[in-house]
Amino acid sequence: MNKKAQFFPLKDENPRSRFPFVNFLFIILNVVAFVLSLRAFEYFINTYGFKPAEFSLLTLFTSMFLHGGIAHIFGNMWFLYIFGDNVEDKFGHFKYVIFYILSGIAASVLHFLLNIDSSIPAVGASGAISGVLGAYLVLFPHVKVYVTGGFGHVGKVSAWFMLGVWFLFQLISGTFSLFGAQGGIAFFAHIGGFVFGVIFAWSYKVTSKSL
Repeated sequence: MNKKAQFFPLKDENPRSRFPFVNFLFIILNVVAFVLSLRAFEYFINTYGFKPAEFSLLTLFTSMFLHGGIAHIFGNMWFLYIFGDNVEDKFGHFKYVIFYILSGIAASVLHFLLNIDSSIPAVGASGAISGVLGAYLVLFPHVKVYVTGGFGHVGKVSAWFMLGVWFLFQLISGTFSLFGAQGGIAFFAHIGGFVFGVIFAWSYKVTSKSL
């Protein structure tokens, strides 16, 4: 996840009722895939990264488990560790698997639609994790999150505030990218995943209340 001009989460005050083995499995799969990719890094990125100009259902999936470097995978896995366990707890293990994969696909589809001629491989779990963040915002808006804003300062804010600031940053950065600003980050993949997560979680809340 991109951390510039944002809060970086340290932990949340949100106990869970069951062990999040699916969330840990996703973290393990991402780490293993990253380590394996180091054996032939450029080959893995170019072969299994998602290229909009060469649309492939295979890379739509495999790109979710590749990362561009240590900082990239650490940031993503930390966000997933902090927020994914409670979303899994709420949805249940099986539904969380489906939700996570669909979030990643939704993220890549929006990236595809806005970069249809791009041959640059997009990699990372950011899109799927953005879906997790969107769901967390809907399901746990008032939960307190300990964050650092730089210079060692630690504070506590509500989840809706922290994630709202994060999403606003994605929107602003994504808008600038449409006008040629280069940053190497697929901001609209983040936006697509987040919006999907919000819609999925909202639908879940509505249907759960009606049952």
